[in-house]
Amino acid sequence: MYDDSDEDRLTSAEQLTARDRHAAAEAFRSIACDEGVSDEVRLSAAEQLPAIDPRAAVQACLAIAGDRAVGDEVRLAAVELLAALDPRAAAQGCLAIASDDSVGDEVRLAAAGLL
Repeated sequence: MYDDSDEDRLTSAEQLTARDRHAAAEAFRSIACDEGVSDEVRLSAAEQLPAIDPRAAVQACLAIAGDRAVGDEVRLAAVELLAALDPRAAAQGCLAIASDDSVGDEVRLAAAGLL
């Protein structure tokens, strides 16, 4: 059903939204949680989820925020999205960033500020 590229997977998930919201939510969550997908596409997929399935959005944002291979700014953006959905879960994401010594000081401080 999906093409090979990250962007094609995202486009397919977007097209599913009109026909099958449950399948679209699962597709977006799958993309957002896939460590093999580019950071920006993962975040874009997570950003689609709150309107479709807020619980899946929480899972996706936590996966991104906790993934040390994801860029600092993308991790912070996921936590900021998470804060609007579930403040407790956002705290978990903030702690993952703030306690990660490989994250830049400014991003760590921003994450700590969200707590």
